[in-house]
Amino acid sequence: MKLLAALFGRRARLRWLHLIIGGALLMPYFLAGTVLVGLAGGGEPVFSSVPAQFSAFGLALPMAAVTGFFALVRPLSVAAARALCGVPPALLADGPARTGQARVRTAGWYTLHLALGGIISGATLALPPFAVAVLALPFFAGLRETWLLDGPAALREPWALALAPFAGLAMLLALALAAAVAGEVLARRAPVLLGPTPEDRLAAAERRAADLAVRNRLARELHDSVGHALSAVTLQAGAARRVLDRDPEFVREALTAIEETTRRTVGELDSVLGLLRQDAEPDEGGTAYGPGLDALGGLLAHCGVPVAYEREGDPEDPGVVDPVVAREAYRIVQEGLSNALRHGGVDAASPVRLLIAVRERERELEIVMENPLGGRPALVRPGGGRGLRGIAERAVLLGGRTEAGPYDGGWRLTARLPLAMPGTGATGTPDRAEGRR
Repeated sequence: MKLLAALFGRRARLRWLHLIIGGALLMPYFLAGTVLVGLAGGGEPVFSSVPAQFSAFGLALPMAAVTGFFALVRPLSVAAARALCGVPPALLADGPARTGQARVRTAGWYTLHLALGGIISGATLALPPFAVAVLALPFFAGLRETWLLDGPAALREPWALALAPFAGLAMLLALALAAAVAGEVLARRAPVLLGPTPEDRLAAAERRAADLAVRNRLARELHDSVGHALSAVTLQAGAARRVLDRDPEFVREALTAIEETTRRTVGELDSVLGLLRQDAEPDEGGTAYGPGLDALGGLLAHCGVPVAYEREGDPEDPGVVDPVVAREAYRIVQEGLSNALRHGGVDAASPVRLLIAVRERERELEIVMENPLGGRPALVRPGGGRGLRGIAERAVLLGGRTEAGPYDGGWRLTARLPLAMPGTGATGTPDRAEGRR
């Protein structure tokens, strides 16, 4: 049963089909070879001469090998090998062959596929009718008279006719065995010839790293935006509940702040989730999924704590601060405000002090936040505790740095970011003065 499955099972049939496709692909090259052989032989008929056909076959393979050097041959060959050869997808490369090593391997595979496919296809077309005729010789007198009239006398003996059905079956089994062996050869060679080269593995690793970086950035956006909103809403709702009966005006302001915070956060959440659904990266401007410093006024007005805001220079000008840097600066301020909300101690007499300064001489954007530390426990969110780490990651990715810790009885957070991304101008476009890619 195992032998029959190996010769006629689903995998064997698919591999046989793959070989037939190889034979079909070989036909244009074979016909071109027959023309060359015919011209060299002075117009002698090629298809009636077995040596001439082998010569045409030999000329067809180098022409097929040249075709294998085209970049798009590899993805087509890989798709066929995955679907029909039973090769695990992870063992085969993705994308066109770009390097010389990959092209040579692909040409070798293409030539091998067409060579084995041509042999098996030719045998599949010619051998089954002959084998069936041999198998039927003992049962049809007319067939014997036609086939054996001019043949050797031994073939007309009773014992030869008795063995004819077994000979016919043996031919069919031999064809199936040859197809199975050829299919196994291709399946074993596919990972070697169509597998990823070192350059392919490096490119795949870079793609995975880029995808992971985008997902991590989106996760930070969700953490900072939603985390800040939850902290602000929780604080505002708690304060409104405590003064509900004696200060309706404060309750009204708290509800307005909650409304504005949730509306802004829902918009940011929709933007981030839209990118996740599309599985796309942000645009080159870097503002596809986050507000910049120009939206800082709305954040400070409804953040839930009093803020004394100072600025030096014009950090909201996109011509001065790269939009990518402005977006990250907004998130850093947002996370700093979330920390102030969670740890308490902030009131009208002791507000959060925020300074955002454009340091033209150092080509830096400096963010300094100071807030007192309260005695009440921090508001704890499930999955929290990553705020300062996220701030540090944002700064490092931009080429900046951060510092955070106790300072003069309170807490100080300092971030220094470059005004422009490396290799870009202040507006986030490639800086031509520093070279071209």
